[in-house]
Order: sequence, then C-alpha cells, then structure tokens
Amino acid sequence: MNKIKEINKFLKDNIKANDTLILACSGGPDSMCLLDLLLKFREKNNINIVIAHVHHNVRKESDDELVFVRDYAVNHDVIFETMKIENYSGSNFECEARDKRYTYFSKLIEKYNAKYLLTAHHGDDLMETILMRIVRGSNLKGYSGFDRVSNQGDYKVLRPLIALTKSEILDYNKENNIPYVNDYTNELDVHTRNRYRKYILPKLKEEDSNVNLKFLKFSEVLKEYDEYIEKEVLKIINKVYVNNILDISKFIKLDSLIQTRVISKILSNIYKDNIVYLDDKNILSIKKLILSDASNSSLNLPKGKVAIKSYNNFYINDNKDSESYCYTFKDNVTLPNGKIIEKIDNTSSNSNYVCRLSSKDIKLPIIIRSRKDGDMIEVMNLNGRKKVKDIFIDAKVSMRDRKSWPIVTDSDGNILWIPGIKKSKYNKQINEKCDIILTYH
Repeated sequence: MNKIKEINKFLKDNIKANDTLILACSGGPDSMCLLDLLLKFREKNNINIVIAHVHHNVRKESDDELVFVRDYAVNHDVIFETMKIENYSGSNFECEARDKRYTYFSKLIEKYNAKYLLTAHHGDDLMETILMRIVRGSNLKGYSGFDRVSNQGDYKVLRPLIALTKSEILDYNKENNIPYVNDYTNELDVHTRNRYRKYILPKLKEEDSNVNLKFLKFSEVLKEYDEYIEKEVLKIINKVYVNNILDISKFIKLDSLIQTRVISKILSNIYKDNIVYLDDKNILSIKKLILSDASNSSLNLPKGKVAIKSYNNFYINDNKDSESYCYTFKDNVTLPNGKIIEKIDNTSSNSNYVCRLSSKDIKLPIIIRSRKDGDMIEVMNLNGRKKVKDIFIDAKVSMRDRKSWPIVTDSDGNILWIPGIKKSKYNKQINEKCDIILTYH
C-alpha cells in the first residue's frame, strides 16, 4: 500500500532517533491503526512511545476501553498513561472535552520531555472539519481544516494518517489483525460531525473515490495563501497594535482583508487554544464595532472577554476588570489601577491631583471607591450638579480607565473629588483653612 510507505516516510522525516512521542489513543480503529504503525516504526528506529488514553466518563463502555488499551500497551511494552474527566460544565461538551484532553496531553509532554503529540486524525476527519467550517463560517486558516504538522512551541502535533480514508484504515486493521473498540456515539445523529460523516461524505466519495485527496490539496493551498497573508500581517500589526491596544486611526487605513486578519491575529493571541470558541461572526462584529461612529462602545465575547472601543483605541479585556472596589481611607491606599492616594502635610500645588478638605464640612471617614451608575458631583465653582459619566466623557477618559478610576466620597456619599480630573465644592483653596490634604499619583 503506497500510502503506508508515505506514512512511514513522514514519520522518518519528522521523528528523530531516541525521541519520545505521546500518542493520543482511544482504542478505536484510527488510533489503534496508528499505534500499530508506530510499533513497526519503533522496530527499525529507536523511539519511545507513551500512550495517552482519556476516559471521557460519558459511556459505561469507557471502563472496558481503558482496560483494553492499557492491556495492549503492557503487552507491547509501551508506557501507558490515562486520565478520567470527572465532570463537565455542560456549556459545550465537545469543546470542553477537547480542552481537557489537550491540557492533559500538554502535561504529559512536559512530564516525559516529549517532542511530539501524535493524533489519528485522517482524511475523512479533514473533510468533515472543512465542510463544517464552511457551513458555520470561519477564516482562511479555519477553512483549511487542520495541518499534517502543527507547531505548538515546545512540541509538534503530527497527524500521519491525514491522507488515509476511514475505509482504508479499516482495511489496514483487517489485513493486520489489529483489534479495536467501537464507540457507538460516533453513529448518533445528535452530533453534527456524525451527520456529515454518515450522509454527506458518502455522496462525495460516490463522485470521486479519492475526494479526500482533493480536500487535502484544497487544505494545503489555503494554508499556503494563509501563510503569505500572515507574513504581511506580521509586518503591519506591531505598528497598529501596541501594548495590547489597537490604534484605530491607523487600522482604518488598512485594506479590508488585512483589517480582518489583524483582528483574527489579536484574537488568536488572546484566546490561544480557546480560539475554537470564536467564529467569523465574532470577527465581523468586532470589525463593525471598531469602524462604527460610536466613541465608546463594547461587545461581549466568549469565555468571559469583552471587546472595548474607546475613542481612538480598541482592546480586549477580561470582564473581571470591571469589578468594583471600595476602601475606607486612613493615611494612604493603593488602587487597582496601580495609583496611590495618600494624605500629606502640605503642598503648593493647586492641580486636580491635590484635594484640600475640612473635616468640619464632611462626614468622616473618607471613602474611596469605583464609579457607580448615576454618580453626580457638585463641581467647584459651578452651581448645580454634573454627572460623573459626562465628566469622564469631557476628559476623554477611556472606558477601561473609567472602571477603575477612583471616586472620593465622605461617609454620607457626597462626592468630594475625582482625582486628577475634577474637584467638588468641598475643596478648599490654598489660602483657606483645611486639615486634610490628599494627593493622587
């Protein structure tokens, strides 16, 4: 079988002598086929194989499958490792299970100082992935499916079976008497991938028995184009995206395609392995937000992230950044934004970074907190009250900074000072009597 020779050549080209590899092995026909090929490869090449088996804990048969893979490993002198997923959050089973699997695989990579993670993804898997992403929507890289080799930094993920169809794998197992287990859930229509596998792929194979190779070629061509565009984006992104903030005035001058890729790159850097939770709709929504006329706006993203446009800046934060705080002030306090408010004896400064108060005019203790909806301040030398929100807008304070900007009040809730921005009617002039002087720095 020429394809088997190609697989052996692929293994020889990518795996060095004495290296250790982790094999993700469920015990199904695909991973058992790959295991057999690796065992034969080991006979001629000095490599170390570690089997990583994940017990997904959703079927009673999983216990028997674990025993099957473990016994096979022992009988063939292969190191066996396993982990059991004890619970799921229920939000997205497939994505969550994948996250837990790959987190486990990464730990084994580190434990054994391995250079490679091998998975048994094959040609049918590639076709299913490409078709699903076309229907769901993705970007150029997403439409290419997955790579035969992908670099994860400290290790590489190798997919040696990518040119084989499922039927070819089953034929190989039959010819070589390779035992395996069957997961009946792979036939259930409730899973999207299964419907593609059962109803769409057979029709494509009727048109062309080697259609999987056409999809592989399609994947490789898209990847080639994607790599070229990626090089162009890398030349540009450091000019428009600095310190995790996108300069919108520079961004809008870019070609639309490059704009989309810059957003995609930012998301990839932030989400890393969790990028599977996003699709092209998220990217288009972010692009629309950035290019909108709104000065300040935000957009909630998956996994507890929020995209924020603030004047000429765009950035992505964790939602936890919006958590409120409240401190009872004594002599000094360090704020979540890293700034300090402290009491001093004297200063000649009359800037908005200094506030002079008389304890006779306010109710102690002084409180320092984050902004609340509806906050209003009686501004010094201004009759009437003004919304703190409007003061932030006038001062062009970004939405990110507004969430952590301190508000100084007395114990009755009267706003005494917005440090660095505005003083209240309670502030005393330099020549007026005061017994509390605060600075913000």
